[in-house]
Amino acid sequence: MSLFDVMSISASGMHAESVRLNTTASNIANANSVSSSEGETYRARHAVFAAELSRATTDSKSKGSEVQVLGIVESDRPLQIEYAPHNPMADENGYIYKPNVNIVEEMADMMSASKAYETNVQVADTTKRIFRRVMMLGQGQ
Repeated sequence: MSLFDVMSISASGMHAESVRLNTTASNIANANSVSSSEGETYRARHAVFAAELSRATTDSKSKGSEVQVLGIVESDRPLQIEYAPHNPMADENGYIYKPNVNIVEEMADMMSASKAYETNVQVADTTKRIFRRVMMLGQGQ
């Protein structure tokens, strides 16, 4: 595995964690929204990742694996339904619909994604320092 492969893997990890952070931020931002029907209610979203295994190179050395974002899926957890007949958003039966977002889970997910992103940044930074040292060796320093 070359240092270029390490940088590529790190970059794909940063991209994936960025998608995860944005999705989590969207969930938190919409956690307290209210609607008058199930169809209009925001549903929690989650990023789906997969390790993309690279094909072996011609010299039979594996390049490693990158992180691929397969997409973003909506949670199938039930929505929160609340009887609030005086709420202007209530339907004809007096119910309002709230998202299926769990703030505690979202905050934990956000901290996890933030740490994973930070780890990928550290890997890229370390790889960059190794590149620099290799270049210095080539110059005879």
